[in-house]
Amino acid sequence: MSENQNLLAEQRRALILDEVRRRGGVRVNELTRKLGVSDMTVRRDLDALARQGVLEKVHGGAVPVVEASTHEPGFEAKSGLELSAKEDIARAAAGLVGPGAAIALSGGTTTYALAQHLLEVPDLTVVTNSVRVADVFHSAQRTSGQRQGSAMVVLTGGVRTPSDSLVGPVADQAIASLHFDLLFLGVHGISLEAGLSTPNLAEAETNRRLVHSARRVVVVADHTKWGTVGLSSFATLDQVDTLVTDAGLPAEARARISEHLRVVVAGEPGEEAAEATDI
Repeated sequence: MSENQNLLAEQRRALILDEVRRRGGVRVNELTRKLGVSDMTVRRDLDALARQGVLEKVHGGAVPVVEASTHEPGFEAKSGLELSAKEDIARAAAGLVGPGAAIALSGGTTTYALAQHLLEVPDLTVVTNSVRVADVFHSAQRTSGQRQGSAMVVLTGGVRTPSDSLVGPVADQAIASLHFDLLFLGVHGISLEAGLSTPNLAEAETNRRLVHSARRVVVVADHTKWGTVGLSSFATLDQVDTLVTDAGLPAEARARISEHLRVVVAGEPGEEAAEATDI
């Protein structure tokens, strides 16, 4: 931000709000230095922005207002977003899977991209509640024929969501009796306070069952999911082993998440996914 004492109040507040959203929070003393204004001026600006409901004042500074999202976009609507990031994440996450593993993939466009990278991994057993993910493996088998080493896919039953996931008691009961080496989770939102969340209550319960049945949990999520909170939380960050994300995730967010789990930033030098045996 430019240090300009002659900024209009509206301009100054817009800069403050941008900084809060970009960094996930700021301190009053930082803003006074950056803007070249008094402590009292910054506090008045924060008061005004808090009254507008666009940030929340905390001791010594301010943080963004995080609203619980209840909107669940359909699969097609989400599939065109962050395509490059999803492809990088999928490629890195596939490196975590070794031959013969029993894995689970939740619903989502990132897990859908991951499924396409897993087609060449031999002897997989795949459990999924995603119609789209199951179609990836079934289509590959129809094209190439049933060959030795192809994936065996178990598709849970259940009620179909807008994102083409199967949820509800039937899916929950099927998952509860299974055990997998790795679970790859796509998420609607991820935050320190709310953990992993979704706007769909039934999907939240099905995801809880998936987490409970997995030896290791890997979240595949691009940077836009950070700070988003859905209506229902289904896991804490401490229940996750690894987050595979993209380079758009701010450094401060990486540091805070790394206090709870391992962060793999796809596409960055030196940040390649670990070998499958390390997971």
